[in-house]
Amino acid sequence: MAKDRESFVYVAKLAEQAERYDEMVDAMKKVANLDIELTVEERNLLSVGYKNVVGSRRASWRILSSIEQKEEAKGNEVHAKRIKEYRQKVESELSSICSDIMTVIDEHLIPSATAGESSVFYYKMKGDYYRYLAEFKSGDEKKEAAEQSKIAYEHAVANSYVDDQAIFYYEIMNSPERACHLAKQAFDEAISELDTLNEESYKDSTLIMQLLRDNLTLWTSDIPEDAEDAQKINGTSKAGGDDAEVMIASSDWLAISMMDRRRVLLLTLGV
Repeated sequence: MAKDRESFVYVAKLAEQAERYDEMVDAMKKVANLDIELTVEERNLLSVGYKNVVGSRRASWRILSSIEQKEEAKGNEVHAKRIKEYRQKVESELSSICSDIMTVIDEHLIPSATAGESSVFYYKMKGDYYRYLAEFKSGDEKKEAAEQSKIAYEHAVANSYVDDQAIFYYEIMNSPERACHLAKQAFDEAISELDTLNEESYKDSTLIMQLLRDNLTLWTSDIPEDAEDAQKINGTSKAGGDDAEVMIASSDWLAISMMDRRRVLLLTLGV
Protein backbone atom coordinates (compact mmCIF):
# COMPACT_ATOMS: atom_id res chain seq x y z
CA MET A 1 0.00 0.00 0.00
CA ALA A 2 2.88 2.37 0.77
CA LYS A 3 4.23 1.91 -2.73
CA ASP A 4 0.84 2.63 -4.30
CA ARG A 5 0.47 5.72 -2.12
CA GLU A 6 3.87 7.03 -3.17
CA SER A 7 3.05 6.40 -6.82
CA PHE A 8 -0.33 8.17 -6.64
CA VAL A 9 1.21 11.21 -4.96
CA TYR A 10 3.96 11.37 -7.57
CA VAL A 11 1.38 11.29 -10.38
CA ALA A 12 -0.61 14.04 -8.65
CA LYS A 13 2.48 16.27 -8.43
CA LEU A 14 3.28 15.58 -12.07
CA ALA A 15 -0.28 16.40 -13.12
CA GLU A 16 -0.15 19.64 -11.14
CA GLN A 17 2.99 20.76 -12.95
CA ALA A 18 1.36 19.89 -16.27
CA GLU A 19 -1.79 21.75 -15.15
CA ARG A 20 -3.91 18.65 -15.75
CA TYR A 21 -6.03 19.06 -12.67
CA ASP A 22 -8.68 16.44 -13.43
CA GLU A 23 -5.93 13.81 -13.42
CA MET A 24 -4.45 15.36 -10.30
CA VAL A 25 -7.82 14.88 -8.60
CA ASP A 26 -8.07 11.28 -9.79
CA ALA A 27 -4.63 10.48 -8.35
CA MET A 28 -5.38 12.07 -4.97
CA LYS A 29 -8.78 10.37 -4.77
CA LYS A 30 -6.91 7.06 -4.98
CA VAL A 31 -4.82 8.13 -2.01
CA ALA A 32 -7.94 9.15 -0.08
CA ASN A 33 -9.62 5.84 -0.90
CA LEU A 34 -6.82 4.03 0.94
CA ASP A 35 -8.59 5.19 4.14
CA ILE A 36 -5.45 6.56 5.76
CA GLU A 37 -4.59 9.79 7.51
CA LEU A 38 -3.30 12.15 4.81
CA THR A 39 -0.14 14.13 5.38
CA VAL A 40 -0.28 17.92 5.17
CA GLU A 41 1.28 17.73 1.70
CA GLU A 42 -1.26 15.15 0.52
CA ARG A 43 -4.11 17.20 1.96
CA ASN A 44 -2.92 20.25 0.08
CA LEU A 45 -2.51 18.33 -3.17
CA LEU A 46 -6.08 17.09 -2.90
CA SER A 47 -7.34 20.59 -2.14
CA VAL A 48 -5.39 22.24 -4.97
CA GLY A 49 -6.62 19.67 -7.47
CA TYR A 50 -10.28 20.12 -6.62
CA LYS A 51 -9.96 23.91 -6.31
CA ASN A 52 -8.66 24.14 -9.86
CA VAL A 53 -11.18 21.70 -11.27
CA VAL A 54 -14.12 23.49 -9.68
CA GLY A 55 -12.57 26.95 -10.11
CA SER A 56 -12.54 26.83 -13.91
CA ARG A 57 -16.23 25.82 -13.95
CA ARG A 58 -17.18 28.56 -11.49
CA ALA A 59 -15.46 31.11 -13.71
CA SER A 60 -17.28 29.74 -16.77
CA TRP A 61 -20.61 29.86 -14.96
CA ARG A 62 -20.14 33.51 -13.99
CA ILE A 63 -19.21 34.51 -17.54
CA LEU A 64 -22.16 32.63 -19.06
CA SER A 65 -24.59 34.05 -16.50
CA SER A 66 -23.42 37.57 -17.30
CA ILE A 67 -23.75 37.07 -21.08
CA GLU A 68 -27.15 35.44 -20.62
CA GLN A 69 -28.44 38.45 -18.68
CA LYS A 70 -27.20 40.81 -21.38
CA GLU A 71 -28.87 38.82 -24.15
CA GLU A 72 -32.13 38.71 -22.20
CA ALA A 73 -31.96 42.47 -21.70
CA LYS A 74 -31.53 42.90 -25.46
CA GLY A 75 -34.51 40.62 -26.11
CA ASN A 76 -32.38 38.03 -27.95
CA GLU A 77 -34.41 35.04 -26.82
CA VAL A 78 -32.76 32.54 -29.16
CA HIS A 79 -29.27 33.39 -27.96
CA ALA A 80 -30.42 33.55 -24.35
CA LYS A 81 -31.88 30.05 -24.63
CA ARG A 82 -28.64 28.64 -26.05
CA ILE A 83 -26.60 30.27 -23.34
CA LYS A 84 -28.98 28.97 -20.67
CA GLU A 85 -28.52 25.40 -21.94
CA TYR A 86 -24.76 25.88 -21.90
CA ARG A 87 -24.89 27.35 -18.40
CA GLN A 88 -26.96 24.40 -17.18
CA LYS A 89 -24.32 22.04 -18.59
CA VAL A 90 -21.68 23.82 -16.52
CA GLU A 91 -23.96 23.69 -13.47
CA SER A 92 -24.31 19.94 -13.92
CA GLU A 93 -20.52 19.60 -13.96
CA LEU A 94 -20.23 21.76 -10.85
CA SER A 95 -22.83 19.66 -9.03
CA SER A 96 -20.98 16.48 -9.97
CA ILE A 97 -17.61 17.80 -8.78
CA CYS A 98 -19.03 19.06 -5.48
CA SER A 99 -20.88 15.80 -4.89
CA ASP A 100 -17.70 13.88 -5.64
CA ILE A 101 -15.55 15.73 -3.08
CA MET A 102 -18.34 15.51 -0.46
CA THR A 103 -18.36 11.72 -0.86
CA VAL A 104 -14.57 11.52 -0.55
CA ILE A 105 -14.65 13.72 2.57
CA ASP A 106 -17.55 11.97 4.30
CA GLU A 107 -16.65 8.37 3.46
CA HIS A 108 -12.86 8.44 3.58
CA LEU A 109 -11.17 11.60 4.83
CA ILE A 110 -13.10 12.49 7.98
CA PRO A 111 -13.39 8.86 9.20
CA SER A 112 -9.62 8.46 8.75
CA ALA A 113 -8.70 11.77 10.40
CA THR A 114 -7.12 11.32 13.81
CA ALA A 115 -5.77 14.84 14.30
CA GLY A 116 -8.13 17.71 15.10
CA GLU A 117 -6.37 19.88 12.53
CA SER A 118 -7.22 17.39 9.77
CA SER A 119 -10.90 17.29 10.70
CA VAL A 120 -11.06 21.08 10.70
CA PHE A 121 -9.46 21.15 7.26
CA TYR A 122 -12.01 18.72 5.84
CA TYR A 123 -15.02 20.42 7.40
CA LYS A 124 -13.74 23.69 6.01
CA MET A 125 -13.60 22.03 2.56
CA LYS A 126 -17.19 20.86 2.98
CA GLY A 127 -18.22 24.40 3.83
CA ASP A 128 -16.48 25.70 0.72
CA TYR A 129 -18.06 23.24 -1.68
CA TYR A 130 -21.56 23.60 -0.28
CA ARG A 131 -21.02 27.35 -0.65
CA TYR A 132 -20.10 26.83 -4.31
CA LEU A 133 -23.34 24.89 -4.78
CA ALA A 134 -25.33 27.67 -3.16
CA GLU A 135 -23.88 30.14 -5.67
CA PHE A 136 -25.89 28.73 -8.57
CA LYS A 137 -28.66 26.66 -7.01
CA SER A 138 -32.10 28.17 -6.49
CA GLY A 139 -35.12 27.67 -4.24
CA ASP A 140 -34.98 24.84 -1.71
CA GLU A 141 -31.74 23.48 -3.16
CA LYS A 142 -30.02 26.81 -2.54
CA LYS A 143 -31.37 26.95 1.03
CA GLU A 144 -30.22 23.40 1.71
CA ALA A 145 -26.73 24.02 0.31
CA ALA A 146 -26.43 27.23 2.33
CA GLU A 147 -27.54 25.46 5.51
CA GLN A 148 -25.08 22.59 4.99
CA SER A 149 -22.31 25.11 4.33
CA LYS A 150 -23.14 26.89 7.57
CA ILE A 151 -23.08 23.63 9.54
CA ALA A 152 -19.74 22.60 8.04
CA TYR A 153 -18.14 25.97 8.79
CA GLU A 154 -19.39 25.79 12.35
CA HIS A 155 -17.44 22.54 12.70
CA ALA A 156 -14.35 24.25 11.34
CA VAL A 157 -13.94 26.54 14.30
CA ALA A 158 -10.18 26.93 14.01
CA ASN A 159 -9.22 30.60 13.75
CA SER A 160 -7.47 30.07 10.40
CA TYR A 161 -10.77 29.33 8.73
CA VAL A 162 -13.03 31.98 10.24
CA ASP A 163 -12.52 34.15 7.15
CA ASP A 164 -14.17 31.49 4.94
CA GLN A 165 -17.17 31.45 7.26
CA ALA A 166 -17.30 35.24 7.09
CA ILE A 167 -17.23 35.06 3.27
CA PHE A 168 -20.15 32.62 3.47
CA TYR A 169 -22.24 35.11 5.44
CA TYR A 170 -21.33 37.96 3.08
CA GLU A 171 -21.78 36.20 -0.28
CA ILE A 172 -24.44 33.57 0.40
CA MET A 173 -26.45 34.82 3.37
CA ASN A 174 -26.23 38.52 2.33
CA SER A 175 -25.30 39.48 5.88
CA PRO A 176 -22.35 41.92 5.83
CA GLU A 177 -22.95 42.69 9.52
CA ARG A 178 -22.42 39.06 10.55
CA ALA A 179 -19.49 38.71 8.14
CA CYS A 180 -17.79 41.77 9.65
CA HIS A 181 -18.39 40.51 13.18
CA LEU A 182 -16.73 37.17 12.43
CA ALA A 183 -13.81 38.74 10.57
CA LYS A 184 -13.21 41.31 13.33
CA GLN A 185 -13.37 38.57 15.97
CA ALA A 186 -10.82 36.45 14.10
CA PHE A 187 -8.58 39.49 13.56
CA ASP A 188 -8.58 40.37 17.27
CA GLU A 189 -7.87 36.78 18.30
CA ALA A 190 -5.00 36.55 15.82
CA ILE A 191 -3.41 39.72 17.21
CA SER A 192 -3.62 38.40 20.77
CA GLU A 193 -1.79 35.20 19.78
CA LEU A 194 1.01 36.69 17.64
CA ASP A 195 3.64 36.57 20.37
CA THR A 196 3.11 32.85 20.94
CA LEU A 197 3.59 31.71 17.34
CA ASN A 198 6.62 30.09 15.76
CA GLU A 199 8.22 31.41 12.57
CA GLU A 200 6.09 29.47 10.07
CA SER A 201 2.80 30.00 11.90
CA TYR A 202 3.60 33.70 12.26
CA LYS A 203 3.96 34.10 8.49
CA ASP A 204 0.70 32.23 7.86
CA SER A 205 -1.15 34.34 10.43
CA THR A 206 0.04 37.63 8.95
CA LEU A 207 -1.29 36.60 5.54
CA ILE A 208 -4.63 35.58 7.04
CA MET A 209 -4.84 38.84 8.99
CA GLN A 210 -4.20 40.89 5.87
CA LEU A 211 -6.99 39.01 4.09
CA LEU A 212 -9.32 39.57 7.03
CA ARG A 213 -8.58 43.27 7.04
CA ASP A 214 -9.06 43.56 3.25
CA ASN A 215 -12.43 41.87 3.56
CA LEU A 216 -13.43 44.12 6.45
CA THR A 217 -12.62 47.17 4.33
CA LEU A 218 -14.80 45.83 1.51
CA TRP A 219 -17.71 44.58 3.59
CA THR A 220 -18.11 47.59 5.86
CA SER A 221 -18.75 49.70 2.75
CA ASP A 222 -22.03 47.79 2.43
CA ILE A 223 -23.18 49.00 5.86
CA PRO A 224 -23.55 52.78 5.28
CA GLU A 225 -25.39 53.43 8.55
CA ASP A 226 -22.38 52.06 10.41
CA ALA A 227 -19.80 54.06 8.47
CA GLU A 228 -18.29 55.57 11.59
CA ASP A 229 -18.04 52.19 13.28
CA ALA A 230 -16.53 50.75 10.13
CA GLN A 231 -13.67 53.19 10.33
CA LYS A 232 -13.08 52.17 13.93
CA ILE A 233 -13.10 48.51 12.96
CA ASN A 234 -10.59 49.05 10.18
CA GLY A 235 -8.51 51.48 12.22
CA THR A 236 -6.83 52.76 9.07
CA SER A 237 -3.86 55.02 9.53
CA LYS A 238 -1.96 56.23 6.49
CA ALA A 239 0.94 57.49 8.57
CA GLY A 240 1.25 54.16 10.33
CA GLY A 241 1.21 52.26 7.06
CA ASP A 242 3.94 54.45 5.54
CA ASP A 243 6.14 54.05 8.62
CA ALA A 244 5.71 50.29 8.47
CA GLU A 245 6.73 50.16 4.81
CA VAL A 246 9.95 52.00 5.63
CA MET A 247 10.67 49.67 8.55
CA ILE A 248 10.07 46.54 6.50
CA ALA A 249 12.12 47.83 3.59
CA SER A 250 15.11 48.60 5.84
CA SER A 251 14.93 45.50 8.05
CA ASP A 252 15.75 41.85 7.64
CA TRP A 253 12.44 40.32 8.70
CA LEU A 254 14.07 37.17 10.03
CA ALA A 255 16.63 39.09 12.04
CA ILE A 256 14.37 41.38 14.04
CA SER A 257 12.76 40.27 17.26
CA MET A 258 9.24 38.85 17.48
CA MET A 259 8.13 41.95 19.40
CA ASP A 260 9.44 44.24 16.65
CA ARG A 261 7.76 42.12 13.99
CA ARG A 262 4.50 42.41 15.86
CA ARG A 263 4.85 46.21 15.94
CA VAL A 264 5.66 46.32 12.21
CA LEU A 265 2.69 44.10 11.42
CA LEU A 266 0.26 46.19 13.42
CA LEU A 267 1.53 49.36 11.76
CA THR A 268 1.20 47.74 8.34
CA LEU A 269 -2.38 46.72 9.05
CA GLY A 270 -3.16 50.11 10.51
CA VAL A 271 -4.09 48.75 13.95
